[in-house]
This record gives sequence, structure tokens and C-alpha cells, in this order.
Amino acid sequence: MKIVKIYGKEFEKLCNRYNNRKKRVTDSVSKIVEDVRLDGDEALIKYTRKFDKVKLSQRQLRVTESEASGAFQDIDSEFISELKNIIDNVTKFYKKQVRSKKSWRIVDEDGVVLGEKYEPIERVGIYVPAGTAPLVSTVYMTVLPARVAGVKSIVLCTPPNKFQSVDPYILAVANLLKVDEIYKVGGAQAIAALAFGTKTIPKVDKIVGPGNDYVTEAKRQVFGYADIDMIAGPSEVVIMANRSTNPLYVIKDLEAQSEHYKGLSILVTTSKPLAKTVKKEVSGGYIILVKNMEEACDVVNKLAPEHLQIMVKNPQTWSKRINNAGAIFLGQYSPTAIGDYVAGPSHVLPTSGTARFFSGLGIEDFMKSSHIVSYSKKALEKTRRSIEKITKLEGLNKHMESIKARF
Repeated sequence: MKIVKIYGKEFEKLCNRYNNRKKRVTDSVSKIVEDVRLDGDEALIKYTRKFDKVKLSQRQLRVTESEASGAFQDIDSEFISELKNIIDNVTKFYKKQVRSKKSWRIVDEDGVVLGEKYEPIERVGIYVPAGTAPLVSTVYMTVLPARVAGVKSIVLCTPPNKFQSVDPYILAVANLLKVDEIYKVGGAQAIAALAFGTKTIPKVDKIVGPGNDYVTEAKRQVFGYADIDMIAGPSEVVIMANRSTNPLYVIKDLEAQSEHYKGLSILVTTSKPLAKTVKKEVSGGYIILVKNMEEACDVVNKLAPEHLQIMVKNPQTWSKRINNAGAIFLGQYSPTAIGDYVAGPSHVLPTSGTARFFSGLGIEDFMKSSHIVSYSKKALEKTRRSIEKITKLEGLNKHMESIKARF
């Protein structure tokens, strides 16, 4: 690991680690997106043959009910019972969250009614990568908050395997969660299909889920045709530690991050001996030495990490000083891995410093609100002068006429 000085050039580079757009990726994705927009299923079949080396017909793009139910024959039966416990954990978390998204209204004495009406998004598309290994956990970490929010139709896209099907574990989990439609399409072409719709794949209102550089760039390019969750970069963890922290836990948690493609691991510590031990044992990543825990919190807020582990005594105390982090793990027995799989909150989290303004995937990502406005004649009359002044300033006289017509 490399030791980085606070507020030096290397530290500033870490703080500004936003996804740099590569022209080659941008141009490739732009062509794929346009091809899918114009040619639909034909383009999907072409790119599936090109990138996944799988030849599919239009009819084979969608996973059939028999394929989905048949997947259970190919998986470990114990996995299903363990999965049900995980589903309970995730569902419990989001059911608590959904209570805060209730419609509301206020009425004053003049008959003015103001409020907000919350409704779930109608149709959501979920992307599940399956490149080096099938990301089974992504299925339940994205589908469950959408389900709890009340999304009516969930469409899932994932790359096909060499058997012209989908990994059985992905299929089984999707089947168990009653995903409405599953398609054997991956990459930027899947994102374009979800955004524009094809003869086979329906257009969705929002696209969520992680992916490689091409998937991420496609999400950026189709934003506006459909909503997206976020522009996600490589996975990352920051660990806050001091002399009370078990070095072995720190080493193993930092090494776990290196399993992710381009995964970033950073240790922020007040302990020189710990920094020395970790530097010797862990390859890759960065160590930032700080004077005290107050400075450690300042550094973390500047880094705004996806995952933050506070592995010191009284972690709750220091968590109150953290303003920018996707997920905060408290204590020495709360590694990031527990959040990736079983804890409850989704592991779809803001990366690359975007925790300054993005949040982890939640109920609000699958809901939208309509403002409610209702005025009585008496209330409208009270506002006439205010509206008249502003409409004159803005030169929108017809707006004022629409008020005057009512009197």
C-alpha cells in the first residue's frame, strides 16, 4: 500500500476520483445505443453474438417460465432456505423506510390545500452483471426495494451463458422474488433496450443496477429517456482505525476489496505501527496517517467513500461527524462483506466521491411524487397582487389574465 500525505497532490487526486469518460468507450456505446434505438431486437441479437458469443433468436431473448422454474434443479437446496433469511432482512429494512414516503396534505382557514401524493414508478428495469461471476446478490438487493415500494412491473436483463440460458442461481432468485420478465441480454445494448424498448423488451421508466464501463456509459447516455439510479464506478472501502483496532481484521477487509475489478481500498489511521503492518501485508491501495480522530473524520468527509468502516472504540461517537459516506459500518465485527450480502440495506451505493450528493438505493428511488394544489376563490383573491407584480416583472401578462378571468 502507498502512504499518502494529507492535502498533497495524491490526496487531492483521491478526493477527485470521478469517473473519467474514455472516448473509445463513449463512442462505442453511442453506436450501440443508436443501433438498438433504430433496429431493436435485431441489434440485440447482433451484439449478443458479438460480445457474449451466444447465438439467440428473437424468441429466445426472453427467459421462459419453464426455464426459470427449471433452474431450481441446478442449485443447492440449502441455498434457498438461507436466501429466505436474507430476503427477510432486506424486506424488513425497506418496510421501515417506506413508512416515511406517505402522501400528505395541509389545509388552511382560507381553503388552501397543499400536499404531496406519492406513487411507485410503474415499470423498472434491473441490470445484473454476469461477466466473471453471476452477481446473485444484486438480484435481491435491487428487486426487493422496488417490490416494497410497490413497483408494478420489474424487468431484469442479464447476459446469457454459453448454454443459451441464464445462470441458474440468478434465475432461481429472480423467480423466488417474482420478477415479471427476464431477458438474456447484457452490456450497453441491454441498457438501450430498457430505455427505448424493442419489439420483445418493454420500455421501462427507470434503470438500476451496477455494470462495467460500457454499462455505466450507456446509463449516462440514455438518462432522460429513462431515469437511472446513479453513475457508479469501481467498488471502494475506507477503514478508520487506530491502535485499538485488530490489524488482522483491517488486512482482511482491505484485501477483500481487491477482489473487485479496480477496487479501491484506503486505510485512514492515527497509528503508525498499524500503518507499517498493513503496508507490509497488503498490496495496492493507500494509507493516510492522521494526527487524531477528528482529522480522520475530516479526511473521510473529503473522500466521501462508498463503504466506510469505523473500526475503533465507540464508533457511534465518530459516525456523528461523518457527513459523506454511502454506507457506514460500525465496530470491528461489521465488515463491508456483511452489507454486500445479508444485513438489509442495498449494496448499490454511490462511488467515486459521489456520496457527497447521492445515497444508497432506497425506497425513494422507486417512487415519485405529485404536488397537490387547491385554492378557494377567497384564497386566490388574496394572492392577486403578488401574482400581478411578478407576472409584470417576467412579462407574462397572459398568466395574470388567467387569474383575473376568475373575478
